[in-house]
Amino acid sequence: MQRKRLLTGDRPTGKLHLGHYVGTLENRLRLQEEYECFFVIADYHILTTRLEDLDEIEGNIRDVVLDYLSVGIDPNKSAIYLQSLVPEVSVLHLLFSMLISISRLERVPTLKEMIRGLKIESPSYGLLGYPVLQTADILMVRANAVPVGKDQFPHVEVAREIARRFNTLFGPVFPEPESIGGEVPLLVGLDGRTKMSKSLGNVIYLSEPPESVARKVMGMYTDPRRVRADIPGTVEGNPVFIYHDLFNKDKKEVEALKQRYRTGKVGDVEVKQRLAAALNEFIDPIRQRRAYFERQPGLVDQIIRKGSEKAQREARATLHAVLKAMKLDSFRR
Repeated sequence: MQRKRLLTGDRPTGKLHLGHYVGTLENRLRLQEEYECFFVIADYHILTTRLEDLDEIEGNIRDVVLDYLSVGIDPNKSAIYLQSLVPEVSVLHLLFSMLISISRLERVPTLKEMIRGLKIESPSYGLLGYPVLQTADILMVRANAVPVGKDQFPHVEVAREIARRFNTLFGPVFPEPESIGGEVPLLVGLDGRTKMSKSLGNVIYLSEPPESVARKVMGMYTDPRRVRADIPGTVEGNPVFIYHDLFNKDKKEVEALKQRYRTGKVGDVEVKQRLAAALNEFIDPIRQRRAYFERQPGLVDQIIRKGSEKAQREARATLHAVLKAMKLDSFRR
């Protein structure tokens, strides 16, 4: 029995962080045992919000692949590929753009937030078409499932709508992909903001050195009303304890810290020091694996080439089916 397919990926904007891990990477590790997986490094998507400093993208691509390998994604089980090495995705993007209206894309909440956050007065067609290009990525391999963070659920819904409309107009070519969310929809940032985000500078990277992790943790946002250690503090919604719950393996220690914090018997310094130790214990195996893969020159490029070749084979087969269904293949036979 053929396994169902899965596609997800990341824009190569830099190294991945703890928010990526709990939001989707942890899920990918589990799902690569159940699905035929495709993980896309989506370099075209960079261009939707940025046309400067593109020379750093090559390094970012390698960093993302190293992060994949360091958390345990296995290129022998999953295809890791580069979006721009599969030109068929651009043709599918063009065809799919005919199946959805601008007004529908303008209602995608993630795009509205992005436009507002970046203070874009006149968004490009490319930015509005971001979910359509994602749809081309997803449907190119005829994925059944898409593990994404909660903020990307509306994009997968666009993919479902386009797949449904194509199948209605031209015949049953595509499955309607399902979103798969992580256990933690969004990881709060170090500054207490809603989301850990590179653009907000409130992240801990999966490759962060131990001393940097400790320094960032000591500066974390906590209960602002607690000006002395003997004042009872709030645990619920406190970023320091959210991180303890997620990453500290010693649950007895976490519960004891919570009890002492609520009764004003422990200071923020000790709570943060213990969190820094727990985070470094969690990240250390990831750092070690990354260092191991970094010592193998050419490995990342080899993985990208092999994965891209597999993705392109699937893309060609899908594009052939699409053009045939749309009666656009007459001169390709």
